Amino acid sequence: MSADSITLGEVEVTRVVELHGPVSTARSIVPGVDPALWQENRSWLAPDFWRPEDDAYLAAVQTWVLRSQGRTILVDTGVGNDRDRPQIPQFAHLRTTFLDRLAEAGVRPEDVDVVVNTHVHYDHVGWNTRLQDGAWVPTFPNAVYLIPRADNLYFDPQGPGRGRPPRDENERRRWQGSELVFNDSVAPVHRAGQAVLWEDTYRIDRDLVLRAAPGHTPGSSVLHLASGTDRAVFVGDIVHSPVQILRPDCNSCFCDDPARAATTRRRVLGQAADTNALVVPAHFPGHGAAEVRRAGGDFALSGWAPLSRT
Repeated sequence: MSADSITLGEVEVTRVVELHGPVSTARSIVPGVDPALWQENRSWLAPDFWRPEDDAYLAAVQTWVLRSQGRTILVDTGVGNDRDRPQIPQFAHLRTTFLDRLAEAGVRPEDVDVVVNTHVHYDHVGWNTRLQDGAWVPTFPNAVYLIPRADNLYFDPQGPGRGRPPRDENERRRWQGSELVFNDSVAPVHRAGQAVLWEDTYRIDRDLVLRAAPGHTPGSSVLHLASGTDRAVFVGDIVHSPVQILRPDCNSCFCDDPARAATTRRRVLGQAADTNALVVPAHFPGHGAAEVRRAGGDFALSGWAPLSRT
C-alpha cells in the first residue's frame, strides 16, 4: 500500500493531488469566520491550511481513488488541462501531470469504472474530459459518470435549472464561467452516452452510496463509505476549511444557498461524529481528512487520517 493510501474495511482509498497551494485569502474564502478563531487555532491551522503572514487560504485540488469490490472509482476530477477559465485565471490553460500521478497510483484512464462528481464546479469535473484532436472527449472511456441531476439542470446553459437572476456581478461572472465548465467538462460525457444522472440516493455497491447534500450547489452530494466497522464521508465542498468544523454555520463564499448549506454541513458533521466516520473533504491539504467529535453545539477535530501530508 502506498504512503498516500489507507484501507477502510474492504475499500482502499488513495489520494492523487493535482494542485496544492494558496487560493485567495482565508478571510475571503470563509468570510463568516471571526479572524480571532484563526489565531486561536494557529498552532495547527498553520502551515497546512493557513498562512498567517498574508492570510492565505491553502488548498489541495485532488481526486480520491477508491478500489471497491473489484472496481476503480474516482471521486471528483479536479481542474483539468487546457481549460479557458476567465472566472479564475490561475486555473486557466493548465498543463499539470495529473494523469501521470494517477498512473503512479496504478490507474490508467481505461481502468476507471465509475467517476463520481460530487457537484458540478470547475475544480470537481475538469478531468472528466481531455482535449483530443481539438475536441473534448471523456478522459475515462470505460467509466460511468455519476452526476447529480439537480446540478446538471442548474448548470446546463441550455436547461431550465436557473430559476432566479444572479445576486450580484460576482455571481453573474461565475455563472458565465460555469457555462464554459459545463460545455467542456460535462456535455461531452453526455454526448458519449456515459453520464448517469441521479437524485436523492444512488448505491454504487455494497459499501458505497451517494446521498444528496444540497446547499453548496443544488445537487451537492456526499459519498458514504461503510465497510466492516469503518466509516467515511467524502463531502466534496461541504467543508472547505477545518474552521468550518469548528463553526459549521459558516459557509464558504462559493455556497449557492447559504442557509441550506449550513444546515447540510451541520447534519453531515453530526452524522460523522456519531458514527466515527472519517470526514474527507475535496480540498484539505495536510493529511487530507479528519476525525470529528461533538463539542457543545459545534464540533472539534479529534484526529487526522494516516495519510502523508501534502
